[in-house]
Amino acid sequence: MKENQTKELKLLERRFIELSRTAYQREIITFSDFLNLNEQNILHTLPKEDLHTSLFSFGGYALAERQMAAFIPDALYLRYGKRTLSEDEIGYPFSVLSVTPLNRKFSEELSHRDYLGALLNLGIERSKLGDILITEDEAMVFVHNDMCDFISEELTRVRHTMVRVTRKERIGTDYRPDYEEIRGTVASVRLDSLLPLAFSSSRTKLSGLIEGAKVFVNGRLVTSNGYQVQEGDIISVRGMGKFRYEGAGQRTRKNRIYVVIHKYV
Repeated sequence: MKENQTKELKLLERRFIELSRTAYQREIITFSDFLNLNEQNILHTLPKEDLHTSLFSFGGYALAERQMAAFIPDALYLRYGKRTLSEDEIGYPFSVLSVTPLNRKFSEELSHRDYLGALLNLGIERSKLGDILITEDEAMVFVHNDMCDFISEELTRVRHTMVRVTRKERIGTDYRPDYEEIRGTVASVRLDSLLPLAFSSSRTKLSGLIEGAKVFVNGRLVTSNGYQVQEGDIISVRGMGKFRYEGAGQRTRKNRIYVVIHKYV
């Protein structure tokens, strides 16, 4: 298994390097598919000398977990006469689809897993799908442009609920998903102290997730239980969700620290 993982890692690294080389040689922007947190970590830890271009990642809004990487040659900056390009100028090839029930009165309460399962059952690869954001009225799905028409025509049911799919204007980069505010006390502002508060689980179980390379801070893999979290950090745990550390307050008489976190729902 370890050999297979190493082989997959090398293939992914070569893919990123090839995308960067193509962008440089053809003086165009090239894009990856949607990358999960682990793939983003691999990309951003590649030695800079292996890449021929600059790169930026974006998933539709600032807090997006799944993101596309854009490889941008220096020649393009000269063409635009700018040092940086906006997301619109880069032109990431994805759109936002809105999925809503045909009859809200008889619709089920659907989860992220329900929507994702319905999409994957259509035969769509996970790499063509970005984040799925669920509100009271709809699910917003970030989708590679190649798949938009197919999904619009073929996605008619999620579990037992009949749905319609329409294209939606892109949401602002400052969009923040709904969250639950959690207040509590911790012994210290370490990663292994905050996770149990956020996910209502034991410290032992969640420490194993850190050591098992399942936890990311601001998109970067962290494997140290003692990592000191900073105000504003976004902590993502694969398969469990993510939260934002808002900050610390006063200490209790037992020298524990009051903290506030926003857990995204």
